[in-house]
Amino acid sequence: MTFGFASSSAASLSTSASAASASRLLEPAEWAAAGIPLLRNPREVVSGLHARHHPRPSMAVVAVLDPEERLCASASFIRRPEAADGWMFRNALLAQLRRVIPHDLRRRTPVRTAVLLYCREGEARWTEEDGAWMWGLRDACTLHGLRCGAYITLTGDGWQVLGEGRGGRRPNAHSEPEAFAMSQAPPLPPRTGGPVSEVLRRAAAR
Repeated sequence: MTFGFASSSAASLSTSASAASASRLLEPAEWAAAGIPLLRNPREVVSGLHARHHPRPSMAVVAVLDPEERLCASASFIRRPEAADGWMFRNALLAQLRRVIPHDLRRRTPVRTAVLLYCREGEARWTEEDGAWMWGLRDACTLHGLRCGAYITLTGDGWQVLGEGRGGRRPNAHSEPEAFAMSQAPPLPPRTGGPVSEVLRRAAAR
């Protein structure tokens, strides 16, 4: 009896884990219904990130844009060779965001938007791996106080903003980066307040 109960519990836990893992992805219809803001000039964003980070297959580029679509910060990293999982992608994206830009959790409504460019092999159509990246991006944005923006794939066929139907042939996963100046937001003002700031203020007044 004990052996049978243990086996049943293990099977139940395995099923629950599989269901939880499967839910950590977004289908194209769910993504389209999430109200993701459209990029005004996706070609400029893609070309700018491509020139800045030189993405190759298995590389993800996360970028934060201000309301004028100027680049505030960006970071790139290589996807680990593990099964696609939205929770793991969320953690990887959140770690990069925390490294390059302060959070906006104190704001009532998000002002800045995070977009994700993922370079991979295969066709441009949606895959479960893309769905896991979408889930991860949306969750990471929530935890960092950002608006969830576009998810863009870069393959051998070119680039495509999934859920929007917009794309182009260049740049692509194998093209060489071209010189491109992406507009940047002005640097954030330094934080003030506290004893250190008072010391610096007095030193500057001398």
